[in-house]
Amino acid sequence: MTAIFQAMLLVRFAAALAAVTGLGIPLSPPVDTASSEWNQYRSAATNNANVTSGAATIHTGAIATANEVRATPVIADGTMFVGSHGSGELQAFDLATGELSWQRKAPNWVHSEMIYRDGQIFVGFGNRYDTDAMVGENRVRGTGESGILSFDAGTGEQLWRHDTQGEVMPTPALVNGSLYVVTGDAHLYELDPETGGQRDVKPLQNRVSMSSPAVADDVLYFGGGNSRPSRVYAYDTKAKTFAWRTELPEVTAGIDDVPPAVADGVVVTTAVRARTNEQTGERGETHEILALDTATGRIRWRDDLGTGPAGSNNRSGAPMIHDGTVFVGSPTTGRSYAYDLNSGRQLWHSPTGAVKGAPATDGDSVYFSTVEGTVEVLDPGTGERQRDIELDGKLAPAGPVIVDGTELAVPSQSAHVYIVPTGRDGAPASDEGTESSSFWMAGGALLVVTGAAALVRMRRGKARKG
Repeated sequence: MTAIFQAMLLVRFAAALAAVTGLGIPLSPPVDTASSEWNQYRSAATNNANVTSGAATIHTGAIATANEVRATPVIADGTMFVGSHGSGELQAFDLATGELSWQRKAPNWVHSEMIYRDGQIFVGFGNRYDTDAMVGENRVRGTGESGILSFDAGTGEQLWRHDTQGEVMPTPALVNGSLYVVTGDAHLYELDPETGGQRDVKPLQNRVSMSSPAVADDVLYFGGGNSRPSRVYAYDTKAKTFAWRTELPEVTAGIDDVPPAVADGVVVTTAVRARTNEQTGERGETHEILALDTATGRIRWRDDLGTGPAGSNNRSGAPMIHDGTVFVGSPTTGRSYAYDLNSGRQLWHSPTGAVKGAPATDGDSVYFSTVEGTVEVLDPGTGERQRDIELDGKLAPAGPVIVDGTELAVPSQSAHVYIVPTGRDGAPASDEGTESSSFWMAGGALLVVTGAAALVRMRRGKARKG
């Protein structure tokens, strides 16, 4: 390693450390971008959360939250909006300083994203526990209070509340002037965004656990389970009717957990099928990916990702689509994958560890956050590991967000959102192979080690072609 390169790495480390210890040195140059909206799960039907912040600078470091974060942080209008699992706190943070702007509390868990439009926040609440009540053939999911809240994004003032019988863990979606919500009581609700008043309600044949609707061309796509068979639904918000319902009798779980991804006339999701070893009697699951035609619901292709131990909850492996490629991680197999969107041909798979949330990509790298607490940074074309970022706590079930092309916002069950550099901000990259970055807490500050120090702790991983 040359002396010049070592010096450049030391400058990069000093800037990162200064930023997170309050000296105010930004890790990325100022940007001049318009404030973005966030109208559905991960801001786009593709599930690729690659957004502009509306902030001139971005605070880099560990932002402490009230409780575990299992929902994607929403970035809009220079602010980060975060909901907490378990205790239900709702928080808004100034992106430039990392400081808390306001805090409120939902009556139950928050797994829904705090979606944003025109200075207004919408968020669902509720938990995963079954009740004794039945709606059709489905047991109502969600004990205690469940529903949707709306707040003023600037002040945190509550604007309205709409209660539902079952949980609202999926993220709501704004389309055609209405707010749509799917629930644990097997219904699709259409609400007035201004008042929270109910405009319409449609019964479903399945309940929805965490399958946040993807919105493409005014159609909602989501999965439902519990009662058999499981289904993928397409609801036309203009016609006010279901375009199709595709039955999946072989699916035993997971389809109601997974937020689908949609692009180029294809909707992609994942599911699991129960398996029992005939010799040992041990229970397991096969995780599969499947793609359906958005117009007809016909299955265009499907593939088994692999088999592993049976999961206890949240069997998701949320897909993401970018430029004709599907990227998805598996909590069943501990691998991440790339598929051709149109043909279903597997392009590569890589041993990343268990991944539940949707990844994100900037075209140069694809970022998978793992249950083990790392962000695995892979080459989108080959699946080879470029570097990894070691964080604290499980990074599930929400995935990372790329902010202004230079930072990652990563939610963690350690009760933090980590904002860390992507390495695409003009800083030098390692010339000696795969680079690893480490982040850990010390005295309330997030310490960052990159470059030369991290090269001692390299982790290499080769992808295998599909």
